[in-house]
Amino acid sequence: MAKTSHYKKKGLSTIVTTVILVALSMAAIVIVWLFVNNLVKSEIKNSESCYGNYDKVLINKQYTCYEKIGANYKLRFSLSIGDIQADKVIVSVSSGGNVNSYTITNTAQSIANLVMYSGSNPANVILPGKNAGVTYNATGFSSKIDSVQIAPIIGGSLCEVSDTITQIGDCSLLI
Repeated sequence: MAKTSHYKKKGLSTIVTTVILVALSMAAIVIVWLFVNNLVKSEIKNSESCYGNYDKVLINKQYTCYEKIGANYKLRFSLSIGDIQADKVIVSVSSGGNVNSYTITNTAQSIANLVMYSGSNPANVILPGKNAGVTYNATGFSSKIDSVQIAPIIGGSLCEVSDTITQIGDCSLLI
């Protein structure tokens, strides 16, 4: 008489286990790829806005100078925008260890201690248009101006500093 086993093998076969492990691995790879792909695409989109526009937002050094008024200083600076559409330009002025920043946009606005060179109405400060330039007066500095830097915002992305001036002359000597 042949012995019959009362024990039946219960469990997964090797093939089924391998298929499940491969499927889990593939799912993990897809999840990681989607995350990395979205991250890379967003970074590329941000850098594309600024790419090739480094020299298109500049400080016009010919019209940038300081003027001493009593114990304070006034800065006259000129921005030029080339063949691009900048959303905003951040202007940082260093004076005696302090930095004043101004965000100039395409919409006329009032910015403390900053007016257009052609007028005195602080509510009319606006960024120059495409292929144009505008000069501004900034006041409220207690020491000589050390440097001026500008960084454009294009397509919603803050770009690197596109121009800096450190040799700022006296306006009375430029006339």
